[in-house]
Amino acid sequence: MNAGERRRRRPEDLRSHRWFGVDDLRSFGHRSRSYQIGFAREDFAGKPVIGIINTWSDINPCHTHFRQRAEEVKRGVWQAGGFPLELPAISLSEPFQKPSTMLYRNLLAMETEELLRSYPIDGAVLMGGCDKTTPALIMGAISMNIPAIFMPAGPMLRGNWRGNTLGSGSDAWKYWAELRAGNIDQAAWREIEEGIARGPGHCMTMGTASTMGAIAETLGLTLPGASSIPAADSGHARMASQTGRRIVEMVWDDLKPSDILSAASFDNAVTLAMAVGGSTNCIIHLVAMAARAGIDLPLSRFDEISRHVPVIANLRPNGKYLMEDFYFAGGIRALLGNLTEKLKLDCQTVSGATLGDNIAGAKPYNDDVIRPLDNPVAGFGGLVVLHGNLAPNGAVIKPSAADQKLLSHTGPAVVFDDYNDMAARIDDPNLDVTADSVLVLRNSGPQGGPGMPEWGQLPIPKKLLQQGVRDMVRMSDARMSGTSYGTCVLHISPESYIGGPLALVRSGDLIELNVAERRLDLKVSEAELAARRAAWVAPPPRYQRGYGVMFAQHITQAERGCDFDFLHAGAPTPEPEIH
Repeated sequence: MNAGERRRRRPEDLRSHRWFGVDDLRSFGHRSRSYQIGFAREDFAGKPVIGIINTWSDINPCHTHFRQRAEEVKRGVWQAGGFPLELPAISLSEPFQKPSTMLYRNLLAMETEELLRSYPIDGAVLMGGCDKTTPALIMGAISMNIPAIFMPAGPMLRGNWRGNTLGSGSDAWKYWAELRAGNIDQAAWREIEEGIARGPGHCMTMGTASTMGAIAETLGLTLPGASSIPAADSGHARMASQTGRRIVEMVWDDLKPSDILSAASFDNAVTLAMAVGGSTNCIIHLVAMAARAGIDLPLSRFDEISRHVPVIANLRPNGKYLMEDFYFAGGIRALLGNLTEKLKLDCQTVSGATLGDNIAGAKPYNDDVIRPLDNPVAGFGGLVVLHGNLAPNGAVIKPSAADQKLLSHTGPAVVFDDYNDMAARIDDPNLDVTADSVLVLRNSGPQGGPGMPEWGQLPIPKKLLQQGVRDMVRMSDARMSGTSYGTCVLHISPESYIGGPLALVRSGDLIELNVAERRLDLKVSEAELAARRAAWVAPPPRYQRGYGVMFAQHITQAERGCDFDFLHAGAPTPEPEIH
């Protein structure tokens, strides 16, 4: 049933009616305290209450414009006859929060769900953009299942250094390698530092933030075209108000995430992720989001779709351009327009129309930025799933951002037990390493990191950088920034910290990577591996108290989305009693 066929709800059908519309002592208290805030009965009586979940923070540069955007969302809500209430939520600031924002994604998801449940909220505007914020907000909204719409933060403007265009993240890794190799000096490095991030918004490469924004739109959870608008563009403010207006109508139509999300819509999202050469992180987030919606999305489905969807977005770190160029080339609507033959176009969206309706007539204005299917950036999906005796539950790689010569490679392992071990030895001139070596980092997964930090793009040893080496096979149970590049095998599962095969690798062991065959194998006999497994000793727990203990006890492995096991299982949580 589409929005036009839905029975229009009445004021007494709203959740908030239980708080504000009943003639009893508790409603008296709710109304009187609303008057205390400064609202009049005319502001809220019989109107949809819209919760604006704002992840603004002084320490989150991606969301620095959200104070103003929240006001613009409110303007739209008021215009449409709703009652907006801004609800602050934890801000997951990718650059600053340690050891990883991934440690706290599920905390924000829980907070979002419980804010929407415990307060008199009829519909939600989810304000996010920085990497883990987008899936966290959506996961919480899926579990709560009231009308909700996502308002993406938008990418920042392109960076600049001495006439060179800089992409956040991608060029940080590039020029850090050149600094370590002695090819640029500290003065140049400082200039790059000051010029790479200009203004509000998330990374302007096709990193995790841009990938997840595009996925949210493809799933049908944003207004058409919303995810491509740069944060500093005036169109972004207009989109915020339009989002506020639309959520009020969604409440009256009772258009919920469960009406929008389906196996078909998740297939569309995976197809989009492949076509843009999206972040490897999106696999974990999509699996978790689908599970919240009661949809099984196994790693095998990603690989199936990857085999027939080429990369057509010429964006860093896979290609040449940045998100600002992508926006002016037609943005996500134009890219989806080029993908119509590979999409399920009848999927419902928050606009009230189908995905096909939303992208009807959209076409690129620059065929080099958004390529046609017959002239792709890469003729295969941007993400590939691997299996083998080193990754029995799976691992991932982004071939489109790797040195193609390394996609079939066998080499001796150089093993680092953890990040500190790697940092201490990687530039040791006596390190036994060559360009053919396979760098291995362990104890960096969901529990080992803890929180599965973005350590997967291991640095090239300094002595090899000075020889001109710029890529090597690297593998870990960690994640990698979506802005990163290189032949990096990630998300190896089960993780080493809980005794996965990665824990058994020793320096000198041969490791074989074969992307074409989707294989990752440790070339050691089963008898030897059994002996090593018997001798393996589990490390001590990372935490003795607090949130960390709950995280360790309930976090799932990468192939299951790194969600808490108790958040995507069990009967729905009932509505709160009001006493």
